[in-house]
Amino acid sequence: MTKERVLIVEDEPEIAELIRINVERAGFETAWAVSGRRALDEIGRERPDVVLLDLMLPDGDGLEVCRRLRSDPPTKDLPIVIVSAKGEEPDIVAGIELGADDYVTKPFSPRVLIARIRNVLRRAGRLDDGPARRIASPAGTIVIDEERHRVSVDEQVVDLTLTEFGILRYLASRPGFVRTRDQIISAVHGGNTVLSPRTVDVHVTGLRRKLGPLGSLIETVRGVGYRLSDGAAAGVS
Repeated sequence: MTKERVLIVEDEPEIAELIRINVERAGFETAWAVSGRRALDEIGRERPDVVLLDLMLPDGDGLEVCRRLRSDPPTKDLPIVIVSAKGEEPDIVAGIELGADDYVTKPFSPRVLIARIRNVLRRAGRLDDGPARRIASPAGTIVIDEERHRVSVDEQVVDLTLTEFGILRYLASRPGFVRTRDQIISAVHGGNTVLSPRTVDVHVTGLRRKLGPLGSLIETVRGVGYRLSDGAAAGVS
């Protein structure tokens, strides 16, 4: 399945990297442009599915990039989310009036940013709500709704942290398949993240507790890692 491609237009490397990590963790591909000119060149070479556009760029105002994209027939419907420290009402109004689909102010919540990206893609018809994953066992049923980032046990919503949700989703992708702690860290936090394997144990303990009786479906494989019991029937709906 082809991943949606997000172009990050941002001249601050630290901010661009923060966005990249969270966007890729959410399942998208990314590209990065440090200026308006490079952004237009990149879009001309390979059109992205959505543009995250900073306004204060080294070669001018990002609003001009937005204006040019909206005036060019091939990109007039390209989803644009402005991500800027300029958060006053006139700035937001100017961006929306020029055709931006959404406006996120810095500092921002990564979860909010991902939700905004998915929303504009969904409105543009480029992202469908994915099917929910069901894990059934004699003790009950777990439903993992990835689009809404929600887990329920026997129709009761369970409040999981981002890491707990990521671990459950990863284990549920292949019931009965053993995942090492390092594999779990890489899948949930990215391959460049350095965490103690003990951190995984702590999160699994919390996850089991929140799943109640169904927490026993997450099995410890001594000396290796964890797996979701192959006695659980997983499927999508």
